Amino acid sequence: MFEKVLIANRGEIAVRVMRACEELGVDTVAIYSDADKHAGHVRYADEAYNVGPARAADSYLDGDAVIEAARTAGADAIHPGYGFLAENARFAAAVEGTDGLTWVGPSSGAMERLGEKTRARQAMEAAGVPIVPGTTEPIETADAVREFGDEHGYPVAIKAEGGGGGRGMKIVEGPDEADEKLASAKREGEAYFDNDSVYLERYLERPRHVEVQIIADEAGNVRHLGERDCSLQRRHQKIIEEAPSPAIDDDLRAEIGEAARQGVREAGYTNAGTVEFLVEEGEFYFLEVNTRIQVEHTVTEQLTGIDIVKEQLRVAAGEELAFTQEEIELSGHAMEFRINAENPAAEFAPATGTLETYDPPGGIGVRLDDAVRQDDEIAGEYDSMFAKLIVEGRDRTECLARSRRALSEFEIVGLHTVIPFHRLMLEDDAFVAGEHTTNYLDSVLDPDRIREAVERWGTAADAEEPSDADADEETTEREFTVEVNGKRFEVSLEERGAPAIANPAGGGQGGTRQRPPQATGDDEDEGPVVTGEGETVSAEMQGTVLSVDVDEGQEVGPGDVVLVLEAMKMENDVVVERGGTVTQVLVEEGESVDMGDPLIVLE
Repeated sequence: MFEKVLIANRGEIAVRVMRACEELGVDTVAIYSDADKHAGHVRYADEAYNVGPARAADSYLDGDAVIEAARTAGADAIHPGYGFLAENARFAAAVEGTDGLTWVGPSSGAMERLGEKTRARQAMEAAGVPIVPGTTEPIETADAVREFGDEHGYPVAIKAEGGGGGRGMKIVEGPDEADEKLASAKREGEAYFDNDSVYLERYLERPRHVEVQIIADEAGNVRHLGERDCSLQRRHQKIIEEAPSPAIDDDLRAEIGEAARQGVREAGYTNAGTVEFLVEEGEFYFLEVNTRIQVEHTVTEQLTGIDIVKEQLRVAAGEELAFTQEEIELSGHAMEFRINAENPAAEFAPATGTLETYDPPGGIGVRLDDAVRQDDEIAGEYDSMFAKLIVEGRDRTECLARSRRALSEFEIVGLHTVIPFHRLMLEDDAFVAGEHTTNYLDSVLDPDRIREAVERWGTAADAEEPSDADADEETTEREFTVEVNGKRFEVSLEERGAPAIANPAGGGQGGTRQRPPQATGDDEDEGPVVTGEGETVSAEMQGTVLSVDVDEGQEVGPGDVVLVLEAMKMENDVVVERGGTVTQVLVEEGESVDMGDPLIVLE
């Protein structure tokens, strides 16, 4: 087994891997950006190293900086978690090619075969696994989209080869949308996965999303750990996952499980992975392989009792799987609720704030995976998910009842979360009956019900600003974070009768974590100055400008897209409510903006 593992990720998945390492007696190394100096995964790790600025492309996605941190720390393995570099075959190959480092995941060759969607479709088709009608080679032009639509009918799905979780996927309803949707899919693929290649599929309009967890070792042993149902999605982003799927019977369950095993065996795949399928009218079709651990791996762990992260580490260390397929038993029912910082009443817009109250539920059958504590700040630089609530019961009925109880206990004050939405779903007839499909939230559910749920169960409006008295409270002990050559150290100082230093980033373990006050005054950058005449269009969220689609002097109409803003890994079109002339453009592509910053002026 390894002696020290660097986790090339952040947040709850980094802490999840660290906990598995700790139980195996393995030391852990965290990496962090400037924005994550006080983050939970940094607090938990044995060591932590700075890898760059807040922007993910300059820190968590900087493969050279990650490998250099591993070498500096003396780590002998890198676990990528999910997201960021987890499915980047070039990064995996770079780790494999670095003396003394082991990649905890499938080989870079297997990632290339199955991580890129067109090659995965080719491999699965060759292994006899049914696939959705589509292209098996990347496409380059909008004409190719229109030709596919003419042959197979609309809607058509354009998908990024390196994509996942709905990112880099665009739905084309008709030929006139081909140019815009193709450009958007390629742009997302390049931004999030460093790969702008895309392919096409016939878009199934009412499918169930069912995926199979697999684990395979270097000796050729392949096991599947049952299926999960991930059909409750919004804009192709999973929100609630459960296992087993309420939509398939035992015969189809066995057939899908065996198809997943056969496909990855034929592809020479090792370590953990997920084979995803779409199920419609009793037929199943291969969708993609996720060559990494999944967000929702937790529900499988609850049903099987198998720690999938530990199995990843053991396989990477050269050990064989210690259980046969026949020894795997699934017991009960489990659900995972993603706890996202989003306002469901505002079309799930990303939310930021401080966890003034963070009081998770407990009791039998309740598991919480997180990396936050009370008083931590939830900013907008990264994914909106900051915790996962996992609930299990003897059957689906008990799981639903226990989930209602657990979510009612989960108290968060300081920012909007999706908890009111989850509580609504547990009272929704279609979800309770297990009859929902992947388009249920986007096409069927009445949005007014979501707004009513936020009014009924939301707590963000009750948040109060911290008082001056709290900031002035005296303390006798201080903890400082000191960074030397990129490595993070904790320094504790004791001073009698000294006032506490305010800590915007939140408290840590064993005392209050401190950082110097921020500079203020005339030298502070106040941002762009509005000089154009007319109405200012401002940013409704913090994010990064992906594209500016207008020029000064250009005429625009009501509803026109003037720029695209990326926030928490989601593209958001900024549209104008009324027509006019653009008199000033205040931002440019690649620039970061805060909520309320002016973007354009429209007369």
